[in-house]
Amino acid sequence: MTVHENSLEWRISDSLVSYPDALETMERRVAAIRADEASELVWLLEHPPLYTAGTSARPSDLKDPHRFPVYDAGRGGQYTYHGPGQRVGYFMLDLRRRGKDVRCFVHHLEEVMIRTVGAFGVTAERRAGRVGVWVTRPGGVEEKIGAIGVRVRKWVTFHGLALNVDPDLSHFGGIVPCGIADHGVTSLAALGLPVTMDDVDVVLRQTFDDIFGIEARPMPEVCAQDAAPDPSPETTHPVFQI
Repeated sequence: MTVHENSLEWRISDSLVSYPDALETMERRVAAIRADEASELVWLLEHPPLYTAGTSARPSDLKDPHRFPVYDAGRGGQYTYHGPGQRVGYFMLDLRRRGKDVRCFVHHLEEVMIRTVGAFGVTAERRAGRVGVWVTRPGGVEEKIGAIGVRVRKWVTFHGLALNVDPDLSHFGGIVPCGIADHGVTSLAALGLPVTMDDVDVVLRQTFDDIFGIEARPMPEVCAQDAAPDPSPETTHPVFQI
């Protein structure tokens, strides 16, 4: 399904998308956006079960290399799992028009996930030194519900976020997710919320529109006051080729 609204296209894939096909599509679209030959694109999809390796991935964090296909993601971060029941959002946005602030871009992607799960009664938060969003279970156990890995090329973004709606959480066992061994992963379903992917998409889209805007505009600078005093994501997580 494809929806055009002004200068932004929303695309929702109804069937599983292979990772190589997704990479090829993003590469083509980023080049076209950079050349002012295509609109920005937000693409929501699901992948078949697979692992992706970011530029900071440590070989030792791939615990079961034969379980699922492993792909070089070409984005920042470490090992990540993708699979059915996980809403992947790829954001091909033009930061030349939205403000050349990569830290704010990452911050606002986190905010999209925080507000999306918040609409279903889940409190998710940022954690210092850990890109993504986290929930605290009874007893103080922290589990990751949403991951982020991005790349920026000549101020056009690609890759994006992965929000756990109802994936098979045992599939994360083949890796150390995002290189963090001390904390687990969770999902909306594991938290007792059997929401559908369509439910999530409606909220995610509205949240994106509220934060980023359908028409390209400078990003709100709330990240400047909310950002933790950590090294910037430019050096700790994503890859940037400006």
